[in-house]
Amino acid sequence: MTAAPERERILILDFGSQYGQLIARRVRELNVFCQIVRHDISVERVIELNPRGLILSGGPASVYAPSAPRCDPRLFDLGIPVLGICYGMQLACHVLGGKVLPAERREFGPAVCRITQANQLFAGVPAETTVWMSHGDQVQPGQEDFLPLAATDTCPMAAMRHRSRPIYGLQFHPEVSHTPQGARILRNFLYDVCGCQGLWQISSFLSQTVADLIERIGDKRVICGLSGGVDSAVTAALLLRAVGRQVSCIFVDNGLLRQGEVESVKRTFTGHFQADLHIVEAGARFLRALEGVSDPQEKRRRIGHVFIDVFKDEARRIEGAHFLAQGTLYPDVIESGGAVDGPAANIKTHHNVGGLPKELGFELIEPLKDLFKDEVRKLGLELGLPETLVYRHPFPGPGLAVRCLGPVTAERLHVLRQADAILLDELKQAGWYRQTAQAFAVLLPIHSVGVMGDGRTYENVIALRIVQTDDFMTADWSKLPYELLGKISARIVNSVAGVNRVVYDVTSKPPATIEWE
Repeated sequence: MTAAPERERILILDFGSQYGQLIARRVRELNVFCQIVRHDISVERVIELNPRGLILSGGPASVYAPSAPRCDPRLFDLGIPVLGICYGMQLACHVLGGKVLPAERREFGPAVCRITQANQLFAGVPAETTVWMSHGDQVQPGQEDFLPLAATDTCPMAAMRHRSRPIYGLQFHPEVSHTPQGARILRNFLYDVCGCQGLWQISSFLSQTVADLIERIGDKRVICGLSGGVDSAVTAALLLRAVGRQVSCIFVDNGLLRQGEVESVKRTFTGHFQADLHIVEAGARFLRALEGVSDPQEKRRRIGHVFIDVFKDEARRIEGAHFLAQGTLYPDVIESGGAVDGPAANIKTHHNVGGLPKELGFELIEPLKDLFKDEVRKLGLELGLPETLVYRHPFPGPGLAVRCLGPVTAERLHVLRQADAILLDELKQAGWYRQTAQAFAVLLPIHSVGVMGDGRTYENVIALRIVQTDDFMTADWSKLPYELLGKISARIVNSVAGVNRVVYDVTSKPPATIEWE
């Protein structure tokens, strides 16, 4: 899909917004290609990328603070349509001579917004609509160059446009679900203001990427690491579509997987795709490395080292391998600071085992590095992967080791694996699996007193973590029916030896994370 993004590309200038990736996802959902770039990207680079429009993100700073992030003011002279969101709106006005001051009353949360001028940006939007506000400063009204388009009770310039330039601003956040008409407003900007046609289609991406892979790989051999998750599975399926038997897939069974995981991978890739699949049974090696370790970061570190060693050993057995393929996604590229024009972010410790090191000596292929997770799922369906795999809940790279709190042993993993399988089975039977974003069992490092039959027990506690989220940046616990929770609990206690208590985690993110470790 090379031609389409070149013809219509939107650049999102990142000013430190917590919603930067969400803006990008909303634009992609409207079938327009976009990229998140640094706020200080040069004018020359913008001209080279030739975007149809620019979106200036929100951010925590005040435009009048000396350390506030800025963009090159010459961007506003290019004639490219601009949409400023929150801080982005304030910055555009500030740079173009407008006045921004602290508001008499800060706005955080929902507000009723009245559209005062239904021009291109608000075409088809009701005269009154709910929007999501999050600001302490605001653009002052009564300025000659800036025309108000919408207002709330406390913000007379809730939306605006420049009198003579294609520059628009929204004080609220159209990208969040709390702004019901947000998608419509963004669509109006992309299609009516920027002139986009919606050329970003997964079917087009598939055909173009396959052609690119065939050209790049030629007759060389490719190794693809499979984890059992959707990202690596789609990467493998894409490569198999492109170059078939030139692909060798390596799946490391680390002994930390869910019940039935290895069998599922075998069925999909040897049965359906007839892939050259190498399954490495290394569970004992991982357990030895984890012996006596309870600290979650140390668990991740040791698992990562063993994984790389095991993968290297197997990769050396595959003759003539030149390329190594990984299921890196666009959020991974952004968060690692790996994008050429992307924001300089702090690299965080991901739940997944890190990328394989350069010393393996292979040329890296990352065919999904421009895609978000929901786009990867669509691509997986296009490639013929089963829905059960495509819509599989996220699973951490270190596997059950970070859901088995405290020491990791074969016995404790067996208990956790059984409980987790029961949870997922009951959710699927009740039609709740696809209604939740992530669900799993956690084995706690404590015991509790119970009574089973006529005897006293002192056994394990299982915690259930089930959440709903659109973007995994924030999440809320799932309000499952009490009857279903009771059924899951009873089945676990009755079926899993060594468990006498089940608890339900009702904490949102923030303050908690989704995973317990």
